[in-house]
Amino acid sequence: MALHVPKAPGFAQMLKDGAKHYSGLEEAVFRNIRACKELSQTTRTAYGPNGMNKMVINHLEKLFVTNDAATILRELEVQHPAAKMIVMASHMQEQEVGDGTNFVLVFAGALLEQAEELLRMGLSVSEVIEGYEKACKKTLEILPDCVCTSAKNLHDINEATSFIRTAVMSKQYGNEDFLAKLIAQACVSIFPESGNFNVDSVRVCKILGCGVTASSVLHGMVFKKEAEGDITSVKDAKIAIFSCPFDCMVTETKGTVLINNAKELMDFSKGEEDMMEAQVKAIKEAGANVVVTGGKVADMALHYANKYNLMVVRLNSKWDLRRLCKTVGAVALPRVIAPTPDEMGHCDSVYLTEVGDTQVVVFKHEKEDGAISTVVIRGSTDNLMDDIERAVDDGVNTFKVLVRDKRLVPGAGATEIELAKQITSYGETCPGLDQYAIKKFADAFEAFPRALAENSGVKGSELISKLYSAHHEGNKNIGFDIEAEGPAVKDMLESGILDPYLVKHWGIKLATNAAITVLRVDQIIMAKAAGGPKAPKQRGHWDKDGWDEEPDNFDTHH
Repeated sequence: MALHVPKAPGFAQMLKDGAKHYSGLEEAVFRNIRACKELSQTTRTAYGPNGMNKMVINHLEKLFVTNDAATILRELEVQHPAAKMIVMASHMQEQEVGDGTNFVLVFAGALLEQAEELLRMGLSVSEVIEGYEKACKKTLEILPDCVCTSAKNLHDINEATSFIRTAVMSKQYGNEDFLAKLIAQACVSIFPESGNFNVDSVRVCKILGCGVTASSVLHGMVFKKEAEGDITSVKDAKIAIFSCPFDCMVTETKGTVLINNAKELMDFSKGEEDMMEAQVKAIKEAGANVVVTGGKVADMALHYANKYNLMVVRLNSKWDLRRLCKTVGAVALPRVIAPTPDEMGHCDSVYLTEVGDTQVVVFKHEKEDGAISTVVIRGSTDNLMDDIERAVDDGVNTFKVLVRDKRLVPGAGATEIELAKQITSYGETCPGLDQYAIKKFADAFEAFPRALAENSGVKGSELISKLYSAHHEGNKNIGFDIEAEGPAVKDMLESGILDPYLVKHWGIKLATNAAITVLRVDQIIMAKAAGGPKAPKQRGHWDKDGWDEEPDNFDTHH
């Protein structure tokens, strides 16, 4: 019989072999705080216009070069359970307002860093949490007082540009004016009078070549596809959309055809041709002059489409089909039949054009209030265009947030220092031990101007003291001047560097919640991971005869 090995007494006795558990301040809390601090320091250097880019290679070996915190976290697949909570908070921020993900990370990291100092001083965790909750509540009460202006008319392109500019600036510093104008045009053109704005309605089409400044906005949809047939442009298009292949019907049942002589064979194939021609003719007679299909196009069908002057476009993605249906107001038909007038879509022109050396099909709407507009991004590399796409995404989300709440607060650390100043004085008035936590909550706000300064190569402490002195004189809108030499400050309202109120509101709320959740953990119990040993990686090409043979240059392994 196998020798019975007794386990160490205590908690480990109850668990299976291989389970780990950590408890107490030192093992659990500080360990969690350290992991979250590491994470927030990673993204902190990417904060602001002068933030550094990260090069992330994900598990599929796709390369990302970006300073967008949401993308970095999504591709990193963070494993640590406590750090995961903060990542979730930043994902919530991404879903709620679409921008300010880095804000959540930096702030949660700063709060935990301050909490660690308090806990080492001897405060209990519950006092720190209570202080943080009070401070967060007070902050959200003070925040509306920091509002410096509101959006008056979002249908005005110039006004929209000035608000979107800040969001774009933190991603694409140097091109912000050009890109903000593009995004504003795209957003305003699809922003209906009713006031419901859908982020999905601004599409992005990335085409290699030329420079960023060659990008443009089109009302309607742009697809990187070629037209199938001979006809390459149609004015005043009536569009029939099929979600099936553009081909002759296949019979439902299996059938065998006995053919006795050559004449029958001729008649058989002729019958198939006639049927196909009848279908295409019916589509043409219904008034359609463009056919969009979600599957392959048969040669025979294409031949008759050319004969009847139908333009044929093939889209592989069913999402693209749905969006196109929404744009042109059509219904996707599941089989090749003649569409009724209600089921056909309409747009002003459909044409094939060349952007750089890429063929694209454009469905163009002349009327301004089209359902969808597309930003065509040009750039020298794919990575660059991906990054610009993220900037466009943030810009569009900023517009959406402003549609929901028109208030704006000054950017560049101005709001944060004002909040820090007011929360500190609020902490002075609180009796009890939680006042220390409230003051530390205020100190955590200093992480933002400090990160902006350090990323720009300026001493953080000098800048923060300058900002405090300006704010004590009552200048609420003074923030860090990135363009100046050294730690200089200027009025953010005049410079037009503004952040939407909701981004800050949700950011503070979510970061505080995440930090408190991490602090509330006092024990980590990890069961043994399921599954057996991992399969060994196969080296070399599978087609080798012996192990001594050199692998072929097939690069199946990386």
